[in-house]
Amino acid sequence: MAEFEPDIAHHAALDARMVHAARDIKLLTLTSWPAGLETQFLADYARGVAELPRIVYPKYDFSEVRRELDAITRAADPDHPLGQYLAESAQSWSVAAELLESLGTAAVTDCSMRLYGKPDEALPGHGPSTREAARHFISIADELDHELMAPAERVTISATALQLQLQRDLDSYFDGRVIEVVIDPDLIAKAAAGATRIRLRGSAAFGDYDREQLLQHEAFVHSLTALNGREQPVLGSLALPSPRVTEAQEGLATFAEQITGSIDIGRMKRISLRIEAVALALDGADFIEVFRYFLDAEQTPEDSFASAQRVFRGVPTGGGAAFTKDTVYLRGLVGVHTFFRWALREQKLQLGRWLFAGKMTVTDVQRFAPLFESGVLLPPRWMPPWITRANGLAGMLAFSLFANRIRLDKIDEDDGHLAI
Repeated sequence: MAEFEPDIAHHAALDARMVHAARDIKLLTLTSWPAGLETQFLADYARGVAELPRIVYPKYDFSEVRRELDAITRAADPDHPLGQYLAESAQSWSVAAELLESLGTAAVTDCSMRLYGKPDEALPGHGPSTREAARHFISIADELDHELMAPAERVTISATALQLQLQRDLDSYFDGRVIEVVIDPDLIAKAAAGATRIRLRGSAAFGDYDREQLLQHEAFVHSLTALNGREQPVLGSLALPSPRVTEAQEGLATFAEQITGSIDIGRMKRISLRIEAVALALDGADFIEVFRYFLDAEQTPEDSFASAQRVFRGVPTGGGAAFTKDTVYLRGLVGVHTFFRWALREQKLQLGRWLFAGKMTVTDVQRFAPLFESGVLLPPRWMPPWITRANGLAGMLAFSLFANRIRLDKIDEDDGHLAI
């Protein structure tokens, strides 16, 4: 739209200011550890020497940025959906800036909890805690016999081989090179996605399920929402991974794995192990103890180091502190799954498609509905195949709605058998 109503134009200007202010708040990048620590730690550990990694973080001053973000919050209209979005987003960026100013101290834990929550937080719908859910999935995975796995599921491929496969898949989807897949030897996570680039950790070994999981999770959620956000004429910030949308983004990405049948119990276990590891660190476990926790869970030394490193980003490694981002995955999955079931019941599946128009929360997309309908916000240019197949999605959600009414505990109470 060439011209916007005064309130739209006002908030568009505030959004542009927020994008400018937040440009240097690169939370995951600035909390990452320097390259080379893994090699030395694992070499020492292999010869019986275990010493806590000691990381010296740069000192950052974001006081000017935080003042600008506070000014944006005050100027936003609390009764307008754009104003509500901007105020909440600016406050989120401000907490992230505060976290970065506290790197290397226990204060990072408090900021992290304000952004991402903590393991004992209840799941949506007043369910069990995130940690209880994590322990459930770990228990289920441990009970399954490894012999049940097909031989193909035990074969691993290199990051380079996966890079070539994913690149071919993405070039086919876009009918050209829009997103590039690259190898990053210094990446903490096994994979990470931006708008036009997906990075794979060079030292990681990938399994049979990883290709489709990464395609659905990284490419068709994280990358597509960033690309679609860049198309928005009013809210340029919808292209940015602000901390407040992390739970919804990771929940949507994990839901995409689930709805496409790409997720496996091993993946659920890895997600759950990280949540339990965050809880252990908060309870006093140090880096070495958390590293050994992952080793005992049958992760490789390289993966165990990377997983423990995620828990201790930005915080002291001696125990009692943690970077809690990994607690959002299960909570986000349950929240997004609940949102899609609600949207089906209310005949509002269009909201699910609009959720791909940028990086936003499920609350945002409901607030933004009138703005999408009026053309102020644009529908997504790119969407994953599963969200465009409305009939198939509706069928799966409808079955989920009904199946949730069946009480397995009642079956157990009757005679312990399920008759079909």
